[in-house]
Amino acid sequence: MAQMTGARLFAEMMRGYDVSHIFFVPAFMLKAFAEMEDMPIARVMVHGEKAAAYMADGYARASGKPGVCMAQMIGASNLAAGLRDAYLAGSPMIAITGGPTPVSRNRHAYQEVDDVTQFDPVTKMNAQVDVVTRMPDMIRQAFRAATTGAPGPVHLRIQSHLGQITEATAELDPLIEDMYKQAPAFRPEPEMALVRKAVEMLAAAERPVIVAGGGVMRSGAQEVLAEFATRMQIPIATALNSKAALVDDHPLNVGVPGAYSRDCANRTLHESDLVMFIGSHTGGQVTNNWMFPAPGSRVIQVDIAPEELGRNYPNAVSVLGDARAVLARMLEVAQPRKGATAAWVKRTQELVAEWRAERAEHRDSNAVPLRPERVCRAISEALPSNGVVVSDTGHAGIWTSRMIELTHPDQRYYRTAGSLGWGFPAALGVKCALPDRPVVCFTGDGGFYYHIAELETARRHNINAVIVVNNNSALNQEIRLNDVAYGGKQRGRSEEMWRFPEVNFAKVAESFGCVGMRVEKPEDLKPTIEKAIAMNKPVVVDCVTDMYAIAPHPWTATGRDFHSYQKTGA
Repeated sequence: MAQMTGARLFAEMMRGYDVSHIFFVPAFMLKAFAEMEDMPIARVMVHGEKAAAYMADGYARASGKPGVCMAQMIGASNLAAGLRDAYLAGSPMIAITGGPTPVSRNRHAYQEVDDVTQFDPVTKMNAQVDVVTRMPDMIRQAFRAATTGAPGPVHLRIQSHLGQITEATAELDPLIEDMYKQAPAFRPEPEMALVRKAVEMLAAAERPVIVAGGGVMRSGAQEVLAEFATRMQIPIATALNSKAALVDDHPLNVGVPGAYSRDCANRTLHESDLVMFIGSHTGGQVTNNWMFPAPGSRVIQVDIAPEELGRNYPNAVSVLGDARAVLARMLEVAQPRKGATAAWVKRTQELVAEWRAERAEHRDSNAVPLRPERVCRAISEALPSNGVVVSDTGHAGIWTSRMIELTHPDQRYYRTAGSLGWGFPAALGVKCALPDRPVVCFTGDGGFYYHIAELETARRHNINAVIVVNNNSALNQEIRLNDVAYGGKQRGRSEEMWRFPEVNFAKVAESFGCVGMRVEKPEDLKPTIEKAIAMNKPVVVDCVTDMYAIAPHPWTATGRDFHSYQKTGA
C-alpha cells in the first residue's frame, strides 16, 4: 500500500475499473475530479441530478459496465429519484453522494438532511463510508454488488456533504478486481436434470412460447436463443427490454407482449399451452398485469436470481442460472420438435401478419399532421445496421414497441422502465458508451421538456445523438383519462391538464448550439432522419404530429383493456 489521498485513490480506482465517463452535478469530491485531469475519464457535468442518473443508466445498459453518477448531499434526493428506472431495469450503476458528519448531525448544519434511507428501495446495496481507510474495500464492494447476480444500482454515501474526507491521506491500496468491471460478472451453470426436464416439457407441448426478458440482453444470449428456438420451432415474444433480442422479421418473432404490446404477441400467449420465461421478472407490464399467460398456465422460468423463480407464476420447472449458459445447455440436449409444430408456428405467423395488415394504414399514412406510426416507420427505415433506438415511456414506449422495426442483429433498443423524461438524457449516456454507433431517441414533447437543458450538455461534450420529438403540443395520452374523469366529455378548462402551447423544438435546439430540423410532411421524415444521423452532431428532429393520435390499448381476450392501460401509467 502507498500513502495517498482518498481523492487520488478514487480516481485511480475509477480508471482501474475502466470507467470512461462520470456524470455529476458539482460541487462534490472536486479534488478527485482534479486527480482525473490526465486520465481518460470524461467528467460530464450536467444540469440536474436526475439527468446525471439517467445518463449513467443509459451508459450502463449500453456498455454493461457500471454507470457512475455523483452529487453533493443536497442533491441526493434527486439522484435517488433517478435510480428508480435503473433498479426496475436491472442496470448496473454506482451512485455516490455526500452526507452529514458526526459533529454536525442534528445541529442544523448547512443543507443537512439525513436521508440515506431513501436509497434503500432503489439499490442492491446502500452503504456509508465514514473514514477514508474504508474507501478501497467499499468501492470494490460497490462494483461487486452492481455486476453480480441480477445487476442493479448501488449507493455509497461519503461522509461530509462535499466529500471532504477524501482529502485525507492514509495508507491505501487501489486494488482492482477485474471480474467486476462488467456485468455479468459470473455465469452460473444450471442443474442439467432441470435443463432436461424443461426441454422435455417444451418438446411435448403443442403450443409453447418463449418470453425473452431483459436478462437475455444483459447476458448476451441473443444468438443462442435464436438457435434454440429455431431448432425446436418455438415462437418468441420479446419483453421491451429485449426487443432487440430477435430481428422483427424473424419467422418466430411474435413481438412485444403485455401492456406496451403488439396484439399478435398477446394473442400468441393467450393461445399457448406452455410458456418459458427467461431472464424476465414476469412483472405487470410484460404480462399485462398477469393476463398473459393467464393464471394457472404451465410455466417454465429461467433466471439468475433465485428469488424470482416462481414469484408471479408457480413454476412447472425452475432453472437457476445465467441466461446464455442455460440456453447453451438446453441447446445441447434439444431435438427438433415433431407433431403439431408446423401448425402452431403457422398460426402465430398468421397472427403477426394479421396485426401488420391492421396497422398498415397508419404506418404508411400520408396524413398531415403526421401520424406517430409514420414517424416510427421512418426511424426504422433510416436506422443503420448498427443503430440504437432509445425510447421514453408512455406513448413513446407504446409507439416504439409496436411500430419500430429492428431488422439487423446488431441494432439495439433501450427504454425507460416508467419515468417520463428518461429517454433524452439516457440516450446521451448510451451515446457516451457507444460513440461510434448512431443513437436515435424517440420521445414526446412532454418527455423532452423534463431535461431539455441537457441540450447544452450534449453540445458542450459533443454527444452526437439524434433526438426525434413526437411534438403534438400535448400530453395526449391523458386525453382519454380526462374524458373518463369528466364523465365522458371534457369541458371548461380541462385542457389545462394535458395541453401545451405550440413550440418549435428545432429553434430551441439551435438556441442551445445544436442542430434543429422540423418535419411537417411525411415524405420528408426518412431523408431528414438520415441527414440528422449522418451529421454526427447533436440534432433535434421536431416532428409535428397529430394531437389526437392515441396509442391503442393492449389486446385482451375480451377486447381492448382500458383498465390495464390506466394502471400502467399510460
